[in-house]
Amino acid sequence: MTRGPFDLSGRKALVTGASRGIGQSLAVALAKAGADVAVTARSTDGLAETQRLIASEDRRSVAIAQDVTDVASARDAADQAAKLLGGLDILVNNAGHEEVRASLDVDERLWDSIVDTNLKGAFFCAQSAAKIMAQAGNGGAIVNLCSLTSYVGIPTAVPYGSSKTGLLGMTRALAAEWAPLGIRVNAIAPGYFRTAMTDVFYGDEGWQRSMLAKIPQRRFGRLQDLHGAVVFLASDASAYVTGTCIPVDGGYLASI
Repeated sequence: MTRGPFDLSGRKALVTGASRGIGQSLAVALAKAGADVAVTARSTDGLAETQRLIASEDRRSVAIAQDVTDVASARDAADQAAKLLGGLDILVNNAGHEEVRASLDVDERLWDSIVDTNLKGAFFCAQSAAKIMAQAGNGGAIVNLCSLTSYVGIPTAVPYGSSKTGLLGMTRALAAEWAPLGIRVNAIAPGYFRTAMTDVFYGDEGWQRSMLAKIPQRRFGRLQDLHGAVVFLASDASAYVTGTCIPVDGGYLASI
């Protein structure tokens, strides 16, 4: 059977922050499309379920301990993934951190924790992956996880929004710089998805009603809603797409 443009068979991927939630779901989506996947978390103990799900798709996985706030660790994961899988074609920069706090109460520790995870860590992961891809000479695809806060201001989320706005700018700048190397850099901006990181909001029924009224599709995102976007951006289907960010938000940004 002829391979279609969305087929990732033979590709080697790295997904950061893949022990649960969006990262786990995206890793499995890439496996479903045919990729072998290296997955990372602060401890490999939490990656067992992700690996089990990847194995159920008859794909290979490797687990790597990674702290993206540590530059050496952020860089090392790409090298390990390439060594263990036999190459690296795709990076999904998913590892993220958020903590809701009024801006007047934000301290340096919180600011650094969020920005170092979401922006600094993402850069050094991307840099390391790009060096491997450039040396191999086959190009590659990097997908960053931006946010609605890359576009709009959300009260009590200033460090997070600052990091995600920066990540959008980084996506565009790296796309322009690395295009001659055949490396495409794009992003996804998930809307409102219930995960362990965002669960604090969903316990408030009033907040849920208020947010649903702002989403044209009148529902929150399901993890599988992100699968098409990540496979598209990782695959040959998006061969002429770089420097863009796809909101997956039920029409939220389009409606404001």
